Amino acid sequence: MPSSRVWFTLAVFGTVIPWAFFGGWFAQKGLSPLSFIADLFVNGAAAGFSVDVLISIAVFWLWSFFDAKREGVTRWWLVVPASFTVGLSLALPLYLGLREKESA
Repeated sequence: MPSSRVWFTLAVFGTVIPWAFFGGWFAQKGLSPLSFIADLFVNGAAAGFSVDVLISIAVFWLWSFFDAKREGVTRWWLVVPASFTVGLSLALPLYLGLREKESA
């Protein structure tokens, strides 16, 4: 398995790239969370993709919660705010980095 450094580097990319898009949206539309959520479902394609990602995040939370207990990952909870502030592109590599660091 890759080292924690690789996972944490991927977490940085998983933060910067989505926020390049999010930042443009917020610059154009303002800081309204309700408008952001509404735009996630602006059409069928966006809604389907959004629901797919939201379901994947929920499944990831469930799996990582029990995996963290089994593997002794003490800072598992960091994936929850990571998911809300960026998404799965940050939360997943962050968790894998924490898991790898704990096992090293």
